[in-house]
Amino acid sequence: MSALRISVLVPVLGGLLMLSGIAVAQSALPPAPYANTQLADPAMEAKAAALMETVRCLTCQGQSIADSNASMASDMRSEIRERILRGEDPEHIRAWLIERYGDWISYKPTAAPILWPLWAAPLLLLGAGAYLATGRLKKRRKGQS
Repeated sequence: MSALRISVLVPVLGGLLMLSGIAVAQSALPPAPYANTQLADPAMEAKAAALMETVRCLTCQGQSIADSNASMASDMRSEIRERILRGEDPEHIRAWLIERYGDWISYKPTAAPILWPLWAAPLLLLGAGAYLATGRLKKRRKGQS
């Protein structure tokens, strides 16, 4: 074979191998038991659904696990439902998820001391803007008198 044929054939074969790997990469595991099955008790399901709306999908990162079709989100939905079924408090489950995956997983912001500057920044900026505006208005009034 000529060098030109080999230089064309190798990337093509490599691409086909990568595509074939993607095709068989689907999980053969069955979905988690409560991934897409609601709890029998409507009150417990309401607690689980409310919590799932505030937990970010680790795969999608822009959706809650309630809205995501990712297998990781399915597993997390099932875990939440199982824990609710065992009688755990939703806030305890949220704390466990935050401990396991970090603060980022929760759409419900925390009031940790490290975040205080973030919460205070808008107030400080509004105060600084008001101070500058009143200073400019005073200068303008003095100039008109």
